[in-house]
Amino acid sequence: MSAFIPLSVPNFGAREAELAGEAITSGWVSTSGGKVTEFEASLARYLGVERAVACNAGSSALHLAAMAAGIGRGDEVIVPTLTFIAAVNPLTRYVGAEPVFIGCDDSLCIDPDAVEEFCRTRCETRDGKLYNKATGAHVKALEVVHVFGNMADMARLTEIARRYGLILIEDATEALGTRYTDGPFAGKYAGTIGDIGCYSFNGNKIITTGAGGAVVSNHPHWLEHAKHLSTQAKTDLLQFLHDEVGYNYRMTNVQACLGLAQLERLEGFIEHKKALYDHYAARLDGVKGLRILPFRTGDARPNRWFFSLYLKDSGLERDAVIGKLQARGIQTRPVWALIHEQADYPRNEVYCLDKAEDYRQNIVNLPCSTNLSLEDCERVCQAVLDL
Repeated sequence: MSAFIPLSVPNFGAREAELAGEAITSGWVSTSGGKVTEFEASLARYLGVERAVACNAGSSALHLAAMAAGIGRGDEVIVPTLTFIAAVNPLTRYVGAEPVFIGCDDSLCIDPDAVEEFCRTRCETRDGKLYNKATGAHVKALEVVHVFGNMADMARLTEIARRYGLILIEDATEALGTRYTDGPFAGKYAGTIGDIGCYSFNGNKIITTGAGGAVVSNHPHWLEHAKHLSTQAKTDLLQFLHDEVGYNYRMTNVQACLGLAQLERLEGFIEHKKALYDHYAARLDGVKGLRILPFRTGDARPNRWFFSLYLKDSGLERDAVIGKLQARGIQTRPVWALIHEQADYPRNEVYCLDKAEDYRQNIVNLPCSTNLSLEDCERVCQAVLDL
C-alpha cells in the first residue's frame, strides 16, 4: 500500500533543529530567554506592525484580545458560526459575554450583508452604542475569521464596525501571510486591519511552533495589557506581586526558536501551497460536478492554508468520500460542525445560516501540507476521480 498522506502536518528541517538545539544547550528552554522577544520582533517586522505579543496558543491570543478590549459579562459579540469553536469560546464564554451567530458568504468568511442587516434591523443605537433589541445587551464587538486563509471582505466589515461602534477583532489564526495587494488596504496583512488581531502557530498551521499564538493591535495600551495578563499580571518580579488575575499564557524559548526558523520559510510555504492548490483546481474543478472552492485573489494574496472540495453537484456524500479516501491512505476531513449547534450555544441568537449549513454538509478538506509533493497531490486527485 502507498504511504499514508496526512491532512496537514508540520514541515521542519535543519534550521528548526539548529535553533531549538541552541535553546536546549543554553538551558533557556522555558519562558525566560531572548528568543521570545526576537520572535515577537521578527513577526512584527513581517506583518509591518510596531509590536507583537507572543503567547502559548491561538486560543490564548483570542482570550487576551477579549480582555484587552474590555469585553465582559453583559456584552454580546457578533461571531461566525462556520469556524473552529476556539474562535468563539475565548471571546464569549471565557469572559462571560454572549455570541450572536452569523452565517458565511461564498468566501466561507462571515457574511457582511448579514452582519449589516442584523445591526440595522435587530439592533438600535443609543448614546453611540449598539444594543440588541431582543436581549437589551450591548453589542460590543464583531469578530472576523479569515477562514482557511481566505481574506474576508475587510472593506465592508471595517465600515460596518465603524458605523455601529463595534470593536473589530480579526481571527487570523489560519491566515498568516494573507495580505491585500490592491485597494484601500493594499499591503496590509490579515490580522492587522481591525482593532486587534490574533494568530496561531498550532501544529497544523502554515508555520508552527508546536503550539503558540500571537496578538497584534493598533491600540498600544491593549497590547501592553495583553502582555501583562499573559505573564500572570506580575508587577514585582522579586516580591511576586500581582495587580489583577493573570494567566500563564507565555510562549517558551524553544517554541520561539521554532517560530524564528519557520518565519524564514513562510513565503516559500505560501508559494508551495499555491502550486498544490493550482494542481487540485486544474485536475478536479468542474470535473464530474466537483468544485475546488476559490480564494479571494483579485485584490488579495491568500496563504491558501486549507483546500475545500465542494461536493453538492457531484452526487457524492461527504462522509462516504472521507471514508473511501481514508481506506486508500488519504486523510481528509469535513468542515467544522456549526458552533451554534454545539453544547452550551443553542440558546444563542442566530442569523442567515443557509450558506453555512450548505458548506458544512458539502465540503471535504483535502491534504495540504507544505511538504506534500506534487506526486502525492496527484495521487489524491486520482483517488477523488475514482470515487
